[in-house]
Amino acid sequence: MRYRNSTFGLRLIPLVILSVSATAAPASPPSWVAPPATFANPARREQLAQAYPEIDERIQAFLARERVPGAAWGVIVDGALVHVGVAGLRDVVTNAPVKSDTVFRIASMTKSFTAMAILQLRDAGKLSLDDLVEKYVPELRKLRYPTSDSPRLTLRHLLTMSPGFPEDNPWGDQQLAISESRFDEFLREGLAFSNTPGIAYEYSNYAFAILGRVISRVSGIPYSAYVRRYILDPLGMRSTTLEPQSVPSAQLARGYRLEDDRWKLEPQLADGAFGSMGGMLTSLDDLARYVGIFLDAWPARDTPATAPLSRASLREMQQMWRVRPTVVTRDAAGDIRLNVGGYGFGLGISQTCDFGHVVAHSGGLPGFGSQMRWLPEYGVGLIALGNRTYTGWGGMFDEALAILRRSDALVPRQVQLAPALVEARRSVNTLISSWDGVLIDRLAAMNLFLDRSKERRQAEFAALRESMGLCRERPGFLYSKNALRGDWLLECERGLIQVSVTLAPTPRPGIQHLELRGLPLDADVTALTGLPPQTCPR
Repeated sequence: MRYRNSTFGLRLIPLVILSVSATAAPASPPSWVAPPATFANPARREQLAQAYPEIDERIQAFLARERVPGAAWGVIVDGALVHVGVAGLRDVVTNAPVKSDTVFRIASMTKSFTAMAILQLRDAGKLSLDDLVEKYVPELRKLRYPTSDSPRLTLRHLLTMSPGFPEDNPWGDQQLAISESRFDEFLREGLAFSNTPGIAYEYSNYAFAILGRVISRVSGIPYSAYVRRYILDPLGMRSTTLEPQSVPSAQLARGYRLEDDRWKLEPQLADGAFGSMGGMLTSLDDLARYVGIFLDAWPARDTPATAPLSRASLREMQQMWRVRPTVVTRDAAGDIRLNVGGYGFGLGISQTCDFGHVVAHSGGLPGFGSQMRWLPEYGVGLIALGNRTYTGWGGMFDEALAILRRSDALVPRQVQLAPALVEARRSVNTLISSWDGVLIDRLAAMNLFLDRSKERRQAEFAALRESMGLCRERPGFLYSKNALRGDWLLECERGLIQVSVTLAPTPRPGIQHLELRGLPLDADVTALTGLPPQTCPR
């Protein structure tokens, strides 16, 4: 094997998690430690399920309208595939139907597997994301950069779609099956740059092909073998492969393009040197397992991890590391839609008027189009596979999420409060009822009275008590942005009091920010939640 003999071929040592038994009883957690965020609605899954028939109906209409030969789709909730839909044919010649185990090519969705492999090697101490690419691909040491002050390419540049290479989808699609020797020639010939590395997003299949070479060089085994051993097998993804010929004929979806009003078969490209950018084939069942581990990485918590990558690194993959230009559009209803997007590590990240954190990636090659999209804070994801060239699932997924929203069960996890914030609430409410100088001294962070004197704060409390009368606590918080920050309401005889508290980043988190605001009894409380609007303004 070529890579085994490479001077860069280091044997990958499997990660071992060591458990240490402690003889002493564990200390109680600090007062700033809060339980993980959780879903408040116990009937959430059942209510979400009520939306699935309408989603299926809309997808069936989409497939008929777009003339997609066959498709499979699913809904994932809390890491589990809870709903499956299939339609049409995996093979139009034999009239073989699509099933949930039918294997489709997922093209660029492969990139997240490549990114996961790089992070595994990083976590094992085999490489750094800020290493120069030429350390592992010496063919690039003599690369001609666009300017004399250009930074040299790093792994991070490649991972985040910011190497400065031109967008290459039409060209890249046709490189999938090239040989390793031809790839060597590509690298020795050099690369064209459209930008200086590190300053702009530009989608690059070439970048992820190079990352596949890095994985092979560092691990000492071919990319496909590495992904099989360290990602697919641990997740039980038995139907997933980079080689179409390894898929049983009775499971393989044939890819088609519509030409001259006829379905024409697109040849399946074999696995080659560019496989790490878009060669993967998988089934709905397998893809659900894969997406499930990304959803299961949220929220951060203490329980043991079972995925082939740590939850911290999985969350790292799902952050926006390279921003794209913001897009503003107007939908069919006339509403303005805002999309702020960028790239994480092998995953697209965006924020919309409806959702603050969306993770997704599509995949398109001649004959196929697929997409995976999930909402980390909501624990819900969508996956879909189609066998028409560049089957476009984006708009359909927008519709499906809108349908789920109407179920009133698509809501984010509720932040749980640290004991210190609960105690601060109780104590501030006591001070509103009856000022206590000793109590406020105990609560205050060192800055509280420097920002506004103790005497002035006492006068503000007294004025509110006088104007509002007797008060009682409304249950719950208006909102809590995190475990150490929140707003709540007191319902008084002559109005409402909104209390805003932020605790300090100290071992004993005193109050660093405290504001009281008097409101009329008929105040619109929904406007006080601090949450983003559900849709963009017209």
